[in-house]
Amino acid sequence: MIGKSSLPSLMAIVVATMPYPGDNGVVAFVPVVSSVHPSAAVVGVGPLNAERKKVFIDGEAGTTGLQVRDRLSERDDLEIISISDDLRKDVDERKRLINEADCVILCLPDDASKEAASMVENDRTVVIDASTAYRVDDNWTYGFPELCDSQKAALKSSKRISNPGCYPTGFIALIRPLVDAGLIPSDASLTVNAISGYSGGGKGLIGIYESDGHEPWGAYGFSMNHKHLPEMAKYTGLKKQPIFQPAVGSFAQGMVVSIPIHYSLLKEGTTGKDVHDALSERYSGSAFVKVMPLGESGAKEAGLLERGAFLRPDTLANTNDLQLFVFHSDVDERMVLCARLDNLGKGASGAAVQNLNLSLGLEETAGLMP
Repeated sequence: MIGKSSLPSLMAIVVATMPYPGDNGVVAFVPVVSSVHPSAAVVGVGPLNAERKKVFIDGEAGTTGLQVRDRLSERDDLEIISISDDLRKDVDERKRLINEADCVILCLPDDASKEAASMVENDRTVVIDASTAYRVDDNWTYGFPELCDSQKAALKSSKRISNPGCYPTGFIALIRPLVDAGLIPSDASLTVNAISGYSGGGKGLIGIYESDGHEPWGAYGFSMNHKHLPEMAKYTGLKKQPIFQPAVGSFAQGMVVSIPIHYSLLKEGTTGKDVHDALSERYSGSAFVKVMPLGESGAKEAGLLERGAFLRPDTLANTNDLQLFVFHSDVDERMVLCARLDNLGKGASGAAVQNLNLSLGLEETAGLMP
């Protein structure tokens, strides 16, 4: 877990940020540089050879970019090619590196991502975009491998992949299997409450939360048009966007996404166990998505609740894991579905690395397991 005591250098190492509320955070890294071109650097462990896939992180100095680079920097099956500081704004040099790479990960704002994607002039380079620019674009493959049975195969053959948002990852993981199973109708009106660590807010929010006098918790998104809503509806199969109430808390990274549901919204006769079984069946064998024991009693027995009562949002920090919970009362006909993940892991950089692995024909879990 990352807490304030272990994050004294966050402000010092942030050199580029995404607009709040972002999906990304910051990790320091120490590159090993090998000169292969006057403007490029290669980072990795082991001898350079033709078998290693080349990866260019466009926006590697930003928050998501730093985390992606950190996860890849010790891989001996990859070369990270980087643009030199003095050529970062050189369009021709960026285009050269983009087309040299086997995979480009775009860690940029939406408009900049669109510009970078347009620079690809070959049919070989895989582009993974971490912005919201292409998340509901039918010409791009949605980068949640666990979405459905065919999604992983689609990602393996795709050259254009849109990385999911952090909040949608939790929401979609919970709701899509239930819609597919007919337990939740596609016209259901759902509500989502979520809290994320402050690292997702970039340099400005990090500065506020690592100084004195900040609020302990703050809800936002009151305009009802949060940028994540379109993908929340599209990839669950819902006809209506949910009511979404996000919040930021006084912890660095991690998140919990909660969906309260009255049984009247479910298929008649559906129980908490039915919902739990549907989720368990969907994610059976998944390396990263795990369905936790049913109910509060099951979570308590498994030691998943802090002091036997609290679902901590920061438990999975620095992992690519996603935990799903079903808390229910069949007597009162109410349930709360919860997803716990790292907003910077499965919610951002970890997902990008997982998609990179799949698209390049590498081991899906490479660089993502403890």
